[in-house]
Amino acid sequence: MDSLSIRKAARERPDSTALVFRRRTLSYRELSERAIAAADRLVRLGASPAAPVALALPNRPESLVTVAALLELGVSFVPLHTRFTPAERAELVAQSGASLVLDEAQLEALAAPGEGAAVADVVDPDLPALVMFTSGTSGRPKGAVLQRRALMASANSSEQNLGWRPEERWVLTLPLTHIGGLSIFTRCLRARKPLLLCERFDAAEVLDLIERQGATLLSAVPTTLRALLSADRAGALSRLRGVLLGGAAAPQGLIDECVARGVPALTTYGLTEACSQVSSQSPGATGEPGNGRPLPGAQVSVVGEDGRELLAEEVGRIRVRGPMLMRGYLGRAPLDGGWFDTGDLGALDFSGRLHLRGRRSDLIVTGGENVYPLEIERVLQTCSEIEQALVFGVDDETWGQLVAAAVVLSPGAEPAEARLAEELAAKLASFKLPRRLCYVPALPVLSNGKPDRAGAARILGGLLRSFGYPARAGSGRP
Repeated sequence: MDSLSIRKAARERPDSTALVFRRRTLSYRELSERAIAAADRLVRLGASPAAPVALALPNRPESLVTVAALLELGVSFVPLHTRFTPAERAELVAQSGASLVLDEAQLEALAAPGEGAAVADVVDPDLPALVMFTSGTSGRPKGAVLQRRALMASANSSEQNLGWRPEERWVLTLPLTHIGGLSIFTRCLRARKPLLLCERFDAAEVLDLIERQGATLLSAVPTTLRALLSADRAGALSRLRGVLLGGAAAPQGLIDECVARGVPALTTYGLTEACSQVSSQSPGATGEPGNGRPLPGAQVSVVGEDGRELLAEEVGRIRVRGPMLMRGYLGRAPLDGGWFDTGDLGALDFSGRLHLRGRRSDLIVTGGENVYPLEIERVLQTCSEIEQALVFGVDDETWGQLVAAAVVLSPGAEPAEARLAEELAAKLASFKLPRRLCYVPALPVLSNGKPDRAGAARILGGLLRSFGYPARAGSGRP
């Protein structure tokens, strides 16, 4: 058996807390008993290692019971977001070749207490554990085949970076249908630590878990961390040992607020294809620039268009390699230990820290110049009247694309366009200046909380209007 076996966890820590949900607690013994009963029911339904099981995965205990059962059986699974339409679910089921599809009601029945027969004690670590589809914002979703070995390697690298304390308790608010959420479960299972599960993100509930349940670790995206900071009047977040901040680039203003309030935000960079994190800051590094250094076992390089490895500070394509990497995409050749081109843009600094610049598909090419949206967003968010910003490209006959921005004003702020134009013109080259602008109450986001940059032009196109700047001699820009 391996460290993802719930029965092994129950033998080692039978009375230790495994799961807390709405103040109800399951020990590792209780979670194991339910998982073995669920495994028996799954086998009767036809589940086998020959084909994956597709299942809805709401953030509820029955989801974790079923996942633990499938891991015990050595049967891979395909997470289906609960908000997918029938057509979206059907596409992923067809692509994966799943032999069994389970909805939320079936999960409840599977996870009920009961008796279960013995299952195999040894599961091949090279077997696929799950097929997780990428978000597909730039095309058809692709299924990343993640092996048990990769999940364990990812959990191990996280442990080496963060360490585990005896009193550790990790809050899970991220969706289980995304690798950032599911990986928290595998880390806690491997370490035999308690998981504090939230059905959905709710700032008040998270703060209550810190104060009443002694939570020590939290994973968040910038939008949820900002909401927590706004709601945290008692300083609960400063009691955490770490807030792993990923999913989207963290605005500098958000990091500065965390530093000022003693909130241990640790910026990270990860991806589905690598079972979550590839780089991360270490405890005590809050406020340092970038997205941390590569985790133990992970290799990161940055290459140019010709595949040549770039020098420090040069922006190029981020590649990763290591034991936490997927076997490959469904229907495509396996990686076989080679480098994986993430499609993200970034640079390594002289200290080995990774600095994310954005996805290659997000790159704006205007008049032959490359513009990285994250750079412009960071500048926008230094302006006092702007709380959040999303930068994207819109088509233009003359320049190919123009830089566009959607901004959320700070509470109580009013648009001050003349001052904003002067401030941006002083900080950005003319080709980087947003030429289209709109004010919105909230930025468009995907189901995982990441900004919907790919869909922004379509969603906000009708709100955009021209935004001018003081004349700059010889700029040649509109």
